[in-house]
Amino acid sequence: MEQPKDYIALNKDSWNRRTEYHVKSEFYDMDNFLNGSSSLNPFELALLGDLNGKSVLHLQCHFGQDSISLSRMGANVVGVDLSDKAIDTAKQIALQTNSSAQFICCDIYDLPQHLDQQFDMVFTSYGTIGWLPDLNKWAGIISKYLKPGGQFVFVEFHPVVWMFDNDFEKVGYNYFNTGALIETETGTYADREADLEQEYVCWNHSLSEVMGSLIQNDLTIRSFEEYDYSPYNCFRHTIEFEPKKYRIAHLDNKIPMVYSLVATK
Repeated sequence: MEQPKDYIALNKDSWNRRTEYHVKSEFYDMDNFLNGSSSLNPFELALLGDLNGKSVLHLQCHFGQDSISLSRMGANVVGVDLSDKAIDTAKQIALQTNSSAQFICCDIYDLPQHLDQQFDMVFTSYGTIGWLPDLNKWAGIISKYLKPGGQFVFVEFHPVVWMFDNDFEKVGYNYFNTGALIETETGTYADREADLEQEYVCWNHSLSEVMGSLIQNDLTIRSFEEYDYSPYNCFRHTIEFEPKKYRIAHLDNKIPMVYSLVATK
């Protein structure tokens, strides 16, 4: 499947421009985070378990809140992200919070050129794989960096969500990966009023594509769950039906919004 040649440059620029707005946004709640609050949600905390003394590779870590939250749980963490602005910010926050988390700026497909180490766990969550064209290559990276017996913990927005238009009124996109989607957005999910307009490239990935890629790369799926709400208020027309649980108001509990998966090597 042919990819737009400049997708990495386009997406890097998009995330570089978002980062400043995200750090200041209510969505990311930096004040409470700097005072010790975890940015991790109950979904992933239940799957992660006791991390004390474990090594964790966090893929597509944005500006490092989850990586630093993992390190606060006693893990030795390396976070990786494409955006140099995000990684510079992550390093500053790690210094500010006395976190041992370390950060690498690169496209995750290029990670073998930057890191030679295996981990007890690989973690990635929420809005990550949509930026990647090739999940087989992604799963190969996960497998490469896991120790034998190591765990991959993954929480992601459900592909059914990405089938809808922005207002969740009609099905606008294919459930299956039919190639690159080139989109333009004003504002950003963490700050709809942000003075931003950016172009980016993304891909839809079905559940069979996700699981098939992991299985083909020597990973055994141990658990899989689907949830009818999101812990983030990052879509339009949402209603908070319980604290930090959001659904699309007119769709109620009719669609899956998030799924979680654990696989072992």
